[in-house]
Amino acid sequence: MRLRIITVGQRMPDWIAQGFREYAGRFPPALGLELRELPPGDRGRGGDPSRACAVEGKRLLEAVPKGARMVALDVEGRQETTPQVSRRLAGWMQDGQDVAFLVGGADGLAADVLDASHDRWSLSPLTLPHMLVRVVLAEQLYRAWTILENHPYHR
Repeated sequence: MRLRIITVGQRMPDWIAQGFREYAGRFPPALGLELRELPPGDRGRGGDPSRACAVEGKRLLEAVPKGARMVALDVEGRQETTPQVSRRLAGWMQDGQDVAFLVGGADGLAADVLDASHDRWSLSPLTLPHMLVRVVLAEQLYRAWTILENHPYHR
């Protein structure tokens, strides 16, 4: 089973990349955490933000591996505690189905991505920079796994 974070945005600051690698490297081989970065839509001078968001949505949906469960990271999504996420992770692991976490760009996720997703999650009622979401999500997924393994990381 694989956990995949598929996100809009490339060339992140070193501290973001390092933070993601730190948590991804802690997962066991049987439960890998992968990151796929996609180019953002054109928001340059005269660019249409709604068109850019639609282009990003198409790219995100095309990047999801066939048969993967899609979880949209959305500020209006369901909020869960870390123990709840751990129980959800246990269910996914039992099913053996890959999970793709979809993170939008500067304007969020396109409506077609939200409609196609199996779940919508909010990491926080705060507005987080989309680049930081990948680190927070990686840490929370790792923490959820440590709960399942009775690892001392989660106390």
